[in-house]
Amino acid sequence: MLSPKIKQTLRILFILASIGSLYFVPWPLVKAWIVPLPDSVQEQLEEGVEQGFDGMIVYVDQGGKSPEFYAAGWHDREKKIVAYPQALFKIASITKLYVAVSVAKLVKDGRLSLDKTLAEYFPELAGRIEYSDRITLRMMAQHRSGIPNYVDHPDYWTNPPSNKQETLDYALDLPADFEPGESYGYSNTNYMLISDLIDKTVGYPHQQFIREEILTPLGLKNTYTSLSEVDMNEVMSGYYVGVDQDFKTEDTGLMLATAEDVGIFLRALNDGSVFKEGEQQIYSEIYVYEHTGLLPGYQSIAKYHKDIDTVIIQFNNTTNFDGYDWSLAEIIYNRVLKIVRNGREK
Repeated sequence: MLSPKIKQTLRILFILASIGSLYFVPWPLVKAWIVPLPDSVQEQLEEGVEQGFDGMIVYVDQGGKSPEFYAAGWHDREKKIVAYPQALFKIASITKLYVAVSVAKLVKDGRLSLDKTLAEYFPELAGRIEYSDRITLRMMAQHRSGIPNYVDHPDYWTNPPSNKQETLDYALDLPADFEPGESYGYSNTNYMLISDLIDKTVGYPHQQFIREEILTPLGLKNTYTSLSEVDMNEVMSGYYVGVDQDFKTEDTGLMLATAEDVGIFLRALNDGSVFKEGEQQIYSEIYVYEHTGLLPGYQSIAKYHKDIDTVIIQFNNTTNFDGYDWSLAEIIYNRVLKIVRNGREK
C-alpha cells in the first residue's frame, strides 16, 4: 500500500510528464485538422497559405460538371506574382504514372517482357546490382525489386549528383534492401532504370514516346517532359523552408504540367481511355492509379475518387523534409475532398 506522500509525489510526476509531452505534439497539424471546415475550396486554400504554404493550386473535376480551378498565395513571392491555376508545376514522382503506362504499351506490343530480368536488359549492371539475374521488369515496376533508392544514399543530399550516371551510382554496388519479390520498397532507382530501358527499346528518348503515345492523343498541350521546353515565367516558384532559393530552375529530369493536364490524364488513366485494347490489363498488374510527388519546393497529390467520380489535383510550392509540410498538405487535401463531398450532398 502506497503512503499518501508517495501517491502525491506520483501524481505530481504524472502531471509534469503530461505537460512535458505537450512539447512533442505537432500543434500546426492539430490546428489544421480541428479548425471548422470552410464552405469553399478557395477558403481552404487561403487557410493553407496562412498555415505556411507560399502558394497552392487545386483542380477539381467532378464527372458531368465543368472543371473547377482554385489558387491562393504566391506564384512568385519575390516578384509578387499571385498564384494562378494555369501555372506549370514540377509534378515529381507523378511522372512514374506516365512511365508505367508506357511500359504497358510496350509490353502489349511485344517490345518488352515483364518477366525478363534486369541482367538481361542491362548486362553491364549485372555485377553492380545484387540479384540482377532474379529481378524482373515486373518487380521493378511494382517496387518489389529490392534495388536501393538512390535518394537514401547518405551523400545524396550533401553532395547532389550532377547527371544521371552520378545519380545511378548512388544505388550501385550496395546490398539489396530485400530479396527480389519478397517485399515492397519504393525506389526511384526502379523507374530511372525503366526510363532508360524505354530509351533503349524504342531507340529514342522515353520523353518523346510519352508525348507521342500519351500526351498528344489526350490533347495535353500543357504537359512537358523537360524544363528546357517551357517558359520559365510560367513555372510556379518552389521554396524550401529556411532556404533563400527559388528551386524552379533546378532541372530534375521529371515532368512539368498544369493541374488541369494532370487531372485530364488521371481521369483517362482511371477510365481506361489512355489505353489501347489489352494495355489496361497489363497496367493493372504492375502499377497504381494515383500518385503523389515530392521535390525540394514542390508537393503534389493526384487522386481519383471513384465513389463520387471526381479527380482532385493539389499542388503546393513549399516543402520542409524535416517539418510537417507533407502531413499538412495531406490534411488540406482531405479537407478539400470533404468540401467537395459536402457540395455534392446538398
